[in-house]
Amino acid sequence: MMQQYDVVVIGGGIAGLTAAIYAAKAGKQTLIIEKQERLGGRAMSMKKKGAYFNLGGHALYKGDAYATFMDLGIHVQGAEPSIEGYGVWKGKLSILPTDMKSLFTTPLLSWKGKLELAAWLGKLGKMDTHPYDRISIREWVESNLRDPMVRNIFYSLLRTASYVVGPDLPAAGPALKQLQSALKGVLYLDRGWGELVEALRRKASDLGVRFVTNSLVTSIDVQDGSVRHVLCKDGAKIGAHHVVLATPPSIAHQLVPFSEKTALHTWKEQAIEITAACLDVALRRLPKPKQQFVYGIDQTVFLSNQSRAAYLSDDGAQVISVLKYQGKETDPNKDLRELEGMLDLVQPGWREELIVKQYLPKMTVSHDFMHVNGRVNPGPAVPEISGLYVAGDWASHGELLVDAATASAKRAVQHILSLERKERTDLYEHRGIV
Repeated sequence: MMQQYDVVVIGGGIAGLTAAIYAAKAGKQTLIIEKQERLGGRAMSMKKKGAYFNLGGHALYKGDAYATFMDLGIHVQGAEPSIEGYGVWKGKLSILPTDMKSLFTTPLLSWKGKLELAAWLGKLGKMDTHPYDRISIREWVESNLRDPMVRNIFYSLLRTASYVVGPDLPAAGPALKQLQSALKGVLYLDRGWGELVEALRRKASDLGVRFVTNSLVTSIDVQDGSVRHVLCKDGAKIGAHHVVLATPPSIAHQLVPFSEKTALHTWKEQAIEITAACLDVALRRLPKPKQQFVYGIDQTVFLSNQSRAAYLSDDGAQVISVLKYQGKETDPNKDLRELEGMLDLVQPGWREELIVKQYLPKMTVSHDFMHVNGRVNPGPAVPEISGLYVAGDWASHGELLVDAATASAKRAVQHILSLERKERTDLYEHRGIV
């Protein structure tokens, strides 16, 4: 007998797990199908020689994802790092102005620049960012900031908030909103993001969600404009009233027959992937203990010692993440040299202290983001096919990164529930029971 589910979620990353949990909370029989052996997607962690490595640098902002985990009763273990940091400008480290004390001691800015930046740091937290949702970061910076060095610092801060290398594509509103969250403090998670994935898995399991891992979905069976089945490579055929595609936009497009005639095609075509080269190292000790958090100002590189806030090793090793934000053209060897060069500058002699390292030459940060060429916000529903939804970091309605993953997952489930309420109301009206 064929299995039948209310909701089948394809993809067991953060978006897929979140969608499954909310569907199960609403009483829906829910299944997650994940092609890998492990759940978590890009939120997996690896343990190497006693050190916990994420797949590149990860921080949890006090945005939608954080609020979602709190709502679900998931205890996120970790701590807020200090935002005291340095900026790299012309090959030298200088104190980065992140608060009033560092603002007045930094040599990066003239007195006039310091006053302008102080005014902006004062009003940024309360600013409504939505008026800037349709203009680029460059447009916002050039229209609002006067001092050249203040502009450079903002470009660096907004690059780190958005992970996008250049300022011409990202919409300014979402990047500014993310910067507001960053200035409120971020969390580095104990034992990496794998712990968070495990907490979500346990929550889903407690709610009755079923999991099938190591299983590749080959297509969605659609009949008369509605979802009917999920077909897997091993021949499994699973009945589904609703399917949530928590996959990249290209995979979502691939799984649906005649997808070029649906919104999935538009969403795939407008998607611009963000990637980063990521170097993580575990060091026995820090050669320069004060230099733990560094923004590249005239370089597209960022460094953070996540161990200054989170428990990331069993023997006290310091786990440092270095990222290079990438454009279209990438060169793994050149990127590695740049990342190691940043470590040479910030922690000279780090090679003598090295326990283990991990280099990911081209890690997907997000499959799409809010950019000025985007024509429509993806999802939650695929309008041409009843019962089909999308979720993921790319299905953003203004959120970035993991916040887009959780927000889009909740939107998909809310859409399922509102559709069912409407169907019930229509049925009652048809029968004259109002």
